[in-house]
Amino acid sequence: MNQHITAPFDKDTVKSLHAGDYVYITGTIYTARDAAHKRMADALAEGKPLPIDVKGNIIYYMGPSPAREGRPIGSAGPTTASRMDKYAPDLLDLGLIGMIGKGKRSDAVADAIVRNGAVYFAAVGGAGAILSKSIVKSEVVAYDDLGTEAIRKLEVENFPAIVVMDAEGNNLYKTAVEEWNRE
Repeated sequence: MNQHITAPFDKDTVKSLHAGDYVYITGTIYTARDAAHKRMADALAEGKPLPIDVKGNIIYYMGPSPAREGRPIGSAGPTTASRMDKYAPDLLDLGLIGMIGKGKRSDAVADAIVRNGAVYFAAVGGAGAILSKSIVKSEVVAYDDLGTEAIRKLEVENFPAIVVMDAEGNNLYKTAVEEWNRE
């Protein structure tokens, strides 16, 4: 099923999303990779606030290449999500509602997705130049010293993704393999 959603979004939107759905996201999402996640984890451990409000928001695991003239951002493909698995459950428990990346997630992340009524999307790896066309604005909002790993606020229009893990615990990576093996 194809769905158009607006980010940030709420639990009702999450309930409408099912593993295998194609979605087109319009609105505001944030980027963060390994180094930014480590800093956020350190801030939480020290009792400090996060530099962004994760509640109801999506984090895209991406570090862009430099923008070409006239564009807000360079190539913007997903990075391997499992590298953020040690940080994701805490962020989900704080209200993070969605993540975009590529690849499988740990059982701890899957449990946190269900526990918090969240969702994990996959973006197509290797298609960063095409994905960047859906990004209409990019602004560094935290950890500027991290360069491409800084946290960015993105405005996106019809950003394409696939629901891999839904709030009910369905996992496209598992069901697709099971279906393939049945054929």
